[in-house]
Amino acid sequence: MTKLINPTFHDPLITLIEPTWFHHLWVATGTTTVLFSLTNAVFYGATDSYTCLKTIFAGFIGYLFVDLGSGVYHWVFDNYGDSSTPILGSLIEAFRVHHDQPWAITKPPFASNLYLAARAITHVVPPVNLMWHDRPVVMGFVGVFSGFLLFALQIHAWAHESKGKLPAMVVALQDAGVVLAQSRHAAHHRSFDRSYCIVSGVWNRVLDESKVFEGLEKVVFFVFGVRPRSWSEANSGGTVADA
Repeated sequence: MTKLINPTFHDPLITLIEPTWFHHLWVATGTTTVLFSLTNAVFYGATDSYTCLKTIFAGFIGYLFVDLGSGVYHWVFDNYGDSSTPILGSLIEAFRVHHDQPWAITKPPFASNLYLAARAITHVVPPVNLMWHDRPVVMGFVGVFSGFLLFALQIHAWAHESKGKLPAMVVALQDAGVVLAQSRHAAHHRSFDRSYCIVSGVWNRVLDESKVFEGLEKVVFFVFGVRPRSWSEANSGGTVADA
């Protein structure tokens, strides 16, 4: 039976449960899938310097794409639909709850944060690995993209955790700008119309200054008459878990 860790907190996406073997199995298969891609990228990409450089570049593009994708995903679920939306309603509600209680994302165990992405990776990536396992450029892109996707929710959680509770390696990655830091993500909870990217946050400044999402919101409103929640939603105040 699933054991609630903190039954007083409610979040329909980030369920505070003690992970079962089912969660750990998905994390294991997802991690194995990512490692398969990365291993093949290294093995086949090391044949010569030119191939190596192409593989590294492909990995970097994967890194950029996963952050951009996280921003688009975050923007859509933050602004449109509600709990009654078919199929996606629980996810949309989870984003709304997160705005009310942003620090609560730090509470779930590690496997609980990873298993949804791991399950998606396990279903989608293996066919790519089988068909293009000897193509280091493809493996470099897929390995890095899926690797950061696997940890996306956990990276987001770390951005809400006090630094004193984080592993030194995570703090170093945040300080280096490799993964999302509190300083980059806090802007989103001060104003919900910006800083949507939650993997590294590298796209946030570009997207915010160019008003890409603001423009898309105006198009959606003009075509469908639907207002995004960011036009009226108040900020959530504190964003970091208690030390």
